[in-house]
Amino acid sequence: QVQLVESGGGLVQPGGSLRLSCAASGFTVDYYAIGWFREVPGKEREGVSCISMVDGSTYYGDSVKGRFTISRDSAKNTVYLQMDNLKPEDTAVYYCAIGYSAAARLLIHVAYDYWGQGTQVTVSS
Repeated sequence: QVQLVESGGGLVQPGGSLRLSCAASGFTVDYYAIGWFREVPGKEREGVSCISMVDGSTYYGDSVKGRFTISRDSAKNTVYLQMDNLKPEDTAVYYCAIGYSAAARLLIHVAYDYWGQGTQVTVSS
């Protein structure tokens, strides 16, 4: 019954911005956090950011601090990732995921239980 749908990806030039959305539906139990991860073929999935659905606290990976901002609209069960000053190394498939315990704050993929299908972000000239 759990469904996560990412949207907002696309092609952008270096220095540009994108806003990703993650719409969650079908939850039968409360979840602790929603996180954003990204993956490049041949590389391990990397934690980008997460937000607690309990108290709204946020966490960011070192590579995106100061450039990305995560936010939520609790009424819509939607989480956003505002990405500014994008760099070519940000190119990846971006996934949102939900975690059901406080361990999700560690921004490690094994702490997350359900995943969306991903949205492609390409940063290139």
